[in-house]
Amino acid sequence: MMYEIHSQPILQRYKAHICSAATIFNIVSLALTYILPILIAYLSQGFWLKESTYREQPDVNFKHQVILILQGSDVNTLVTYSTYQNYNNLVAANLRIPFIQSYEVDSNRDGKNDWLNIEIQVPLESSEKVHSVQLLLVFDYKLHRFSSVQMESLAYIYFSSPISGANFSTEGDLKLKQKFVLPYKGSYTTYNVPVVTSTSVYVEDYDLTKIFTDYNKRNISTDYISYYPVWRAGRSGETPFVIKGIIHYPEETILYRPGFWQLIKMAWIQYLAILFIFLYVFRHLRRTVFQNQIVLTVPQNLNVVKTHLR
Repeated sequence: MMYEIHSQPILQRYKAHICSAATIFNIVSLALTYILPILIAYLSQGFWLKESTYREQPDVNFKHQVILILQGSDVNTLVTYSTYQNYNNLVAANLRIPFIQSYEVDSNRDGKNDWLNIEIQVPLESSEKVHSVQLLLVFDYKLHRFSSVQMESLAYIYFSSPISGANFSTEGDLKLKQKFVLPYKGSYTTYNVPVVTSTSVYVEDYDLTKIFTDYNKRNISTDYISYYPVWRAGRSGETPFVIKGIIHYPEETILYRPGFWQLIKMAWIQYLAILFIFLYVFRHLRRTVFQNQIVLTVPQNLNVVKTHLR
């Protein structure tokens, strides 16, 4: 009975002149092995990672700046208030000073606020009715993880009803709105400018239509998305009209343009995934061609040559 006590591979080399069919076949097969994976990866889309996303909790702070408009049953019956003195001077005939209290909560103690709780009580006469609420709140909004973004943003709260109300409550999210891809790094403070031109003495500069038109031109901004508005009727006597709001600052999915090394890493992974397949296929193809002498070469067994030399 015989058993194997040693094994070693036999190295077979194939030689040919530089100007031969074997050389041409070798060059073409090598070129196809390394070039075809690039073409396939590129043509299958996504080879160059043009944009990507990440998650970040924004750093948001309420700036205690508001514009409040309560509308009655017709356009001539309204009361209003703002934290902008020039606006108050312009609307003195309809001005009503409310009681406002607000506080922000950092529930997970990570140094960033998670939501704003605000309550506004507007004193009204018994004959005054409220059918709609328009409330504009201003925030300082920051992102830090990749691009350093800082801007002044707003939340617009609106609700109307054919029935006069006693109080209104709302809960929702202050959501980031992107119209372009943020850069991978750097500082972006283009929109760190006032949403409301508080120094203006012209009434048109405080018109909500103008404010929203200018605000909507921004490439990056915030929107207030309300999920649970509640309108209650039944205000009696001279009790104030009450507005209660909870505005959450949720973690955002942010669209950004990847940096150079992330771009190369993703392209390299895709290329290698296809390259391994082509290396395997063309390795076996070249072995078949040379072993069967489909193109003429001069086989040389290296182990045999070494034995003769000894």
